[in-house]
Amino acid sequence: MKEHSVINIESPTVGFISLGCPKALVDSERILTQLKTEGYEIVPTYQDANIVVVNTCGFIDEAKAESLSAIGEAMAENGKVIVTGCLGVYEDEIREQHPGVLSVTGPQAYEQVVTAIHDHIPPPELDPRISLVPQQGIKLTPRHFAYLKISEGCNHSCTFCIIPSMRGKLVSREAGSVLDEAQRLVDNGVKELLVISQDTSAYGVDLKYQTSFWQGRPVKTRLLELCEQLGKMGIWVRMHYVYPYPHVDQLIPLMRDGLILPYLDIPFQHASPKILKAMKRPAAAENTLERIKVWRDICPEITIRSTFIVGFPGEKEEDFETLLSFLEEAQLDRVGCFKYSPVEGAQANELSDPVPEEIKQARYERLMELQATISANRLAKKVGSTQTILIDEIDEQGPIGRSKGDAPDIDGMVFIVNSSEAQLEQLKPGQHVEVEIIDSNQYDLFAELIENPAVS
Repeated sequence: MKEHSVINIESPTVGFISLGCPKALVDSERILTQLKTEGYEIVPTYQDANIVVVNTCGFIDEAKAESLSAIGEAMAENGKVIVTGCLGVYEDEIREQHPGVLSVTGPQAYEQVVTAIHDHIPPPELDPRISLVPQQGIKLTPRHFAYLKISEGCNHSCTFCIIPSMRGKLVSREAGSVLDEAQRLVDNGVKELLVISQDTSAYGVDLKYQTSFWQGRPVKTRLLELCEQLGKMGIWVRMHYVYPYPHVDQLIPLMRDGLILPYLDIPFQHASPKILKAMKRPAAAENTLERIKVWRDICPEITIRSTFIVGFPGEKEEDFETLLSFLEEAQLDRVGCFKYSPVEGAQANELSDPVPEEIKQARYERLMELQATISANRLAKKVGSTQTILIDEIDEQGPIGRSKGDAPDIDGMVFIVNSSEAQLEQLKPGQHVEVEIIDSNQYDLFAELIENPAVS
């Protein structure tokens, strides 16, 4: 038998810290996939790392502080640190606090990050017979769900936001490229795709909705056609960061028909016309309440989540009362709220009439108290229903999953109780099971497995 020589490779090691939103997480996955392709080993501790990459967030002051703290910790624990991400646009500020960092780049600077690592820790000689990267690339989420980023950047100029200055104008990926990535993920066990971008509704505008090709078929680079194709892959497809443009209405029948999940994440931000105008929000003039009613008429199962800002400059009590009235009438399922915080470089910093911090806090508490009641009431209506649940984990208390109305990390959970040992032996993360909802609270559901549950 012919002997084969074995190349003994001692891989250089990289530690990686990823902060911020799911869009930044996808950036981290792309960098890690490239590093793994080149033979680097990704390690979980500072002590084992030859170099550390910190992918930062810089959207609001709290995020900037967290990122600067993470850089400082990495410098203290390791000393060889490369900084990238949204905070990277403030290179002078980073270097003022941490002058020893090796490199600073902004968001989406994949090649520059990898090049900086090459400069300090060269890649190893690779054995071409060894496959180092799984087909779907390196993922930082559990095996059964993944974020699918369909575009970069944003064309809007909301006065409280500096994302366009960090990430640039809208750049959409061709539909064929997106669908190829989605199919690879599905082929490798992903059961749920979370579609993300800065402005998902604007997908394809910059490409004038040009025709792409996927598996020999023409597909327009437009949200409706993309969702139609994703819906044929037999997995959950969840839509995030959707602005309420009129063409979003076309997605609701797809939800009703089960092609994509009956779920919309729409950052309304406010309801007062005066404040929306000051924020320069897109689609601010749309008749949102009427459209929500129509969406629910078409697809009664639809879950709507949103985020709001209280304490924006110039917000009076009557503006806040308008927001509360909107929430009372809209009866949104999931709501997040932020107290307005000045961000360096944002146009809103120049607006007059700032709201005192104590009033911001009081309005935040009033809004969240109202929404907690709305959420509890809406979840209580699900008690007694049968729901399909995607299991995320199984701990000592039992299986924990999510319904079609729950996105990971930001929404509630479904706790499956009273499971027999025989039932538990059938279950593992990534499976769909049928359950009966038996109880609820403000944020979560509690369920029992139905007899002889069908798992997939």
